[in-house]
This record gives sequence, structure tokens and C-alpha cells, in this order.
Amino acid sequence: MADQTPVFQIQRIYLKDLSLEQPNSPAILLEQTQPQVDINLAMAAAPVAEGVFEVTVTATVTTKVADKVLFLVEAKQAGIFEIRNVPEEQMQGIISIVCPQMIYPYLRAIVSDVCTRAGFPPILLTEVNFQAMFEAQQQQQAAAQNNGGSRIITGAN
Repeated sequence: MADQTPVFQIQRIYLKDLSLEQPNSPAILLEQTQPQVDINLAMAAAPVAEGVFEVTVTATVTTKVADKVLFLVEAKQAGIFEIRNVPEEQMQGIISIVCPQMIYPYLRAIVSDVCTRAGFPPILLTEVNFQAMFEAQQQQQAAAQNNGGSRIITGAN
């Protein structure tokens, strides 16, 4: 009989992609106006092999002065996780909550470091509650299924 012990292991955490753009430098650097900062986060997961998954968390930070981009940072931090013999109903939570929570501190450090090295004050990404994000996503999907699944049929016989 095969071993059915649950397995959860980090195989590797790595920086998958990093981009820094300063399209309006050096002129924009002379501006004294406080920039507007916009931060977007995204999470993705994909199977790599049997029981092995890559999970990525991406941060896109755009700072603007008026309508001109001061700088834009996009960083994608990834991890490879071995997940075996876990009940199916728990699998999505592990991939969508536990794995991103492990990756996110590395992403925060990268974004802060890149901003500093580019000559700007560090952008400190706030803590993220991946469980709340996952639950909200589940509710949105359930609502979409309920709205999309109901049909009203009218007609004369």
C-alpha cells in the first residue's frame, strides 16, 4: 500500500520577473509634487508536475506626478511547492492562501529594494490577508454561478 501521508514542502522560492521603468526621467525627477501611488496585486497557480505546483504573486506599483509616470515596478515572486495526499477540498486553500503567504514577504522586500536602488523612497507593500481574498473570490464565483445558472423561461403554450 502506498504511503498516504500528507506532504507540503517548499521546493524553491525565486524571483521570476522584475521590471523597473522610469519613462520620464530625468525631467520628472525635478518635480516637487507628492506622487500618486497605485498598487495592484495578482496571484496565479499552475501545476508543474504530479503533486508539484508553481504559485506566483505579482505586484505592480505605478507612481505618477500629475499624469506622468514617475516610475513603474512590476515584480513577480514565485514558489514551487510539493503538495501530495491532501484532501481535494483543502487543496485550493493551500494553493491560494498558504503558498502566497510564504511568497509575499520576499515580494515586499524586492519591491522596497528596487525602489530604493532606483533612487526613490521605498514603497512598503502592506500586509495582505490572502484568506480574506480567497473567501471573497469564492463568494464572487458562487454569486456568478447562481446568477448565470438561473433562467426565466416565459412563453405562451
